[in-house]
Amino acid sequence: MKTNRREFLKAAGLSSLGIAGGAWAGWAAEGSIAGGADLPGWIKKQGQTHKQRFNMSGYRAPKIPTVRVGIIGLGQRGPAHMSAMSNIEGVDVKAMCDLRPEKAEEAKRKLAGTGHDPELYAGSAEVWKRLCERDDLDLVIITTPWYMHAEMAVYAMEHGRHVASEVPAAGTLEECWRLVETSERTRRHLMMMENYAYLEFQLLTLNLARQGFFGEVVHGEGAYNTSKMANNFSKSLYWDMWWLKQYARRKGNIYPTHGLGPVCQVMDINRGDRLDFLVSVESNDFMMRERARELAETDDFFKPFVRHDYRGNMNVTTIRTKKGRTIMLQHDAASPSPHNLIHGIYGTSGAALFDPPPPRLSVGQHEWVSQEEFEKLKEKYTPELTRKMAEISKTSGHGGSDIKICWRLIDCLHNGLPLDQDVYDAAAWSSIVPLSEWSVRNRSNSIDVPDFTAEAWVTNKRNMDINLESGGNTKMVSR
Repeated sequence: MKTNRREFLKAAGLSSLGIAGGAWAGWAAEGSIAGGADLPGWIKKQGQTHKQRFNMSGYRAPKIPTVRVGIIGLGQRGPAHMSAMSNIEGVDVKAMCDLRPEKAEEAKRKLAGTGHDPELYAGSAEVWKRLCERDDLDLVIITTPWYMHAEMAVYAMEHGRHVASEVPAAGTLEECWRLVETSERTRRHLMMMENYAYLEFQLLTLNLARQGFFGEVVHGEGAYNTSKMANNFSKSLYWDMWWLKQYARRKGNIYPTHGLGPVCQVMDINRGDRLDFLVSVESNDFMMRERARELAETDDFFKPFVRHDYRGNMNVTTIRTKKGRTIMLQHDAASPSPHNLIHGIYGTSGAALFDPPPPRLSVGQHEWVSQEEFEKLKEKYTPELTRKMAEISKTSGHGGSDIKICWRLIDCLHNGLPLDQDVYDAAAWSSIVPLSEWSVRNRSNSIDVPDFTAEAWVTNKRNMDINLESGGNTKMVSR
């Protein structure tokens, strides 16, 4: 079995970003899944054999008065989380890590005068393990390229740490299952930091759904559509051109959770309903290979990027839930369109639409409510979390969602509360990456979404406490 493991994973469409080699590895660990025909059978077998060790949905870990934090990855997202954590009371940023020493030093300089003095780890491919092995950390935040997330999260949980992972939390189904099994066995939280679930309008629609505004929610739409051409072809923005390599090697929706997460929260996915199966259709690539070819004419650096069969411009993935509801997801990172999350919620008595702006609500009659009526509904249904964080959110990234998600995470750990997003959410939402790729590579055939909860979704209760019925007592630092 050990001898044939790699061959089996390749045939089953599971060969891994991060499974087939150590994290921080180069091209070889970033290869595309094969999309073999055996994957549906593997999913069915895994679902039949997995037994839930412990239900992490609703789990209340012991209270942590001061959350001691380590951060792995200090490129794009790491410094943002570092800044947020340094501004929350009852947090001690004790350790930080990046492969590049200069990034670690640069991040630490930004903490000057905050009272945080983290030890730095840098300079080698597996130095992050030393951070996880410290016995004085409660929480490890992982903000590396996403094909590294699962390996690091598993290692941190194995060493007794709660984990907050950037998105997606995994790139293969094997990684999704490893996250679930490790979290259940160690009873350590794994929260995927899906910050877009904390955008003001997304929180508003979640509260509207819980208060019955939409009636029965029947359909949701989400997307991450925005031109990333300049970013992905930049030599300096992303370490080792890792995002461009993902688009060069993979198919499907490789960044699904910004659109999917808020819709899943509205639909109570994993808490009364679950994702059942999906189909994924993808256009050809009309831009990326051509751009690589143009750049290679004057810069040899880009010549290796010309040979790849890039992921298409637009991927459209349609998901059906066990209760018979539908979700449409899109991902387009090449076309010259404005940033568009869509976030459409459609029910039997109401509807909502976020993008394109302005955000809108409807109660029927083939029209959106007036701006005056929208403001009245917003005032009535804005949840307590949004109200509490209104001022500080004005100075936070991504529409204030960055600080809200960090504050909620710490507040839950302080008070021993269930986290808003648990390991089953991380696994289910991240599984769209490999599943949509399999569907695209197999003529858009349908494929089941695994039940990572082992049928506990039927009785699991809601745990995203947007009205702060418990906790809510964590303060911001006053400087």
